[in-house]
Amino acid sequence: MVSNFSEETEQEMRDFYRTLNEKDRRRYAGLEAKKLGHGGISYIGEVLGCDRKTVSKGIDEILDPPDLDPARVRQKGGTEKLS
Repeated sequence: MVSNFSEETEQEMRDFYRTLNEKDRRRYAGLEAKKLGHGGISYIGEVLGCDRKTVSKGIDEILDPPDLDPARVRQKGGTEKLS
């Protein structure tokens, strides 16, 4: 594998990646791969230990984000109302 980043930076990327939820992992991987251009998908997939399809889907989600209310972080109905 050709290294675009130092081993220290790659480890920091892996550590950060592990703190994210599934959707954010995909988008983070896609963002990093997109910044690198040609070969970025394979490289980031190897660094982060995720499938190339996951990285590609993350790029797609960045380029064409789903229509979501930006104010919503959680889905409705997750807790019951206290009175």
